[in-house]
Amino acid sequence: MADPQAFVTGRLLTVAEVSAAMRVSNMTVYRLIKAGELPAVRVGKNYRIRERDLEAFLVDRSVHVEGV
Repeated sequence: MADPQAFVTGRLLTVAEVSAAMRVSNMTVYRLIKAGELPAVRVGKNYRIRERDLEAFLVDRSVHVEGV
């Protein structure tokens, strides 16, 4: 069972904050959430993304370029 404290620690970001940080549209963030690629928490009709989940998402998709 997951630790209940793990759900309340860290910052929760709005879709707008995530889209601004990633420099993509809100719709792109919604698509990532719907596809299950970006974990999110539903709060009423809105989504919140844990800051650590966004960081993990970006780290998993980062690329290393040789010789640059």
